[in-house]
Amino acid sequence: MAYKPIVYQKAINMLERRREQATLEANSRMLEITEKLPEISEIQNKLSAIGFSISKLFFKGTNIEEEVQKLRKESLELQKRKKEILVKNGYDEDALTIKYHCSACNDTGYIKERMCNCHRELLKEIERDSLRKIAPLDVSTFETFDVRYYPDEVMENGVSPRQKAEKILNQCRLYAQSFNVHSPNLMFMGGTGLGKTHLSLSIANVAINKGYSVIYGTSQNILSDLQSENFGKTENIYYNEYDVLHTDLLIIDDLGTEYRNQYSIACLYNIINTRLLRNKPIIISTNANFDDLSEAYDQRITSRISGEYSTLTLEGNDIRYIK
Repeated sequence: MAYKPIVYQKAINMLERRREQATLEANSRMLEITEKLPEISEIQNKLSAIGFSISKLFFKGTNIEEEVQKLRKESLELQKRKKEILVKNGYDEDALTIKYHCSACNDTGYIKERMCNCHRELLKEIERDSLRKIAPLDVSTFETFDVRYYPDEVMENGVSPRQKAEKILNQCRLYAQSFNVHSPNLMFMGGTGLGKTHLSLSIANVAINKGYSVIYGTSQNILSDLQSENFGKTENIYYNEYDVLHTDLLIIDDLGTEYRNQYSIACLYNIINTRLLRNKPIIISTNANFDDLSEAYDQRITSRISGEYSTLTLEGNDIRYIK
């Protein structure tokens, strides 16, 4: 998955801290137990000496099997005695071992050359935390999308806004369930407060849970940061061109509310066109209709949006105002 480099680095740092913490806790237990139970310290020393003796025997090369077996038997007896003493004094029998957060990889993040599940879960959580800072991710789920806020009165086309919202909700669920890096593009249209952002983030939640990277932002913030980056002003920017073009799922919210100039329009075209060529999905939401978009942007952008995006239009009253 195309996570940002900083996401991978954060996961590695967290794994390192877990290993360090597990080692510190094991050392602390060792000090406590050996001070309280001197016999444990004596057994530990004997076990270390046996291990060293076995190592020395292997350098001899031949006729060592009998001596090795004898030392191993002595080691097993000492380990058994150690466990008995620990349990008798109220400790777990493995109290002196390092207790890693993940026993499968010992908090290294890898099992041989394969990424451990604990590492994958860390990446997901870091990605989720990143979106939490700028969007209401935790409350924007399919389960919290309430169609009862949409009018139930039938419109001229014979369908009510509520029926339409139910259909769009189901379409979005299916889209999220089958999401992959080559999923189709979506365009949410409709007035303010009709749940466009909610549905976008609901899809993002599922995509993140499946291990995909997601970038979310308003068109104003994304295009502003990319313009700053283009002119060398890289301090305090959240979005950069590489991540925007390479993330598994890009969500552009409130298209049409950004400050438009020649650069911002060219930048938007580059995002849409490049991701189309790479077959990488974008979800766009806007309060504007197609006529508004045609007036705001040149045909290169609007033709791609109208031809390459599935349009989902929500209707009704501002739900935020109703709530």
